[in-house]
Amino acid sequence: MSQQLLLRFDAFDQTRFDDDAETRAAAGLTLLQLWTAEGATRWALFSVNDAAKARNWLSETGALGHGPAESHFLRTA
Repeated sequence: MSQQLLLRFDAFDQTRFDDDAETRAAAGLTLLQLWTAEGATRWALFSVNDAAKARNWLSETGALGHGPAESHFLRTA
């Protein structure tokens, strides 16, 4: 079964998001989709290759103040 990570960003900075691509890749995350919702809200779906590294990345970006507003680990049924 594959695992995904769904993130909601209420304040989205495309440059910061793009600059973080290498760090996300090192955390075992691969961007699958990026959606635009109302206002500045963005949703991002990633495949997860290493859940522990992905959780650590979430914790670190949250501590830096530019992490997602919401996160959900999902499994394909």
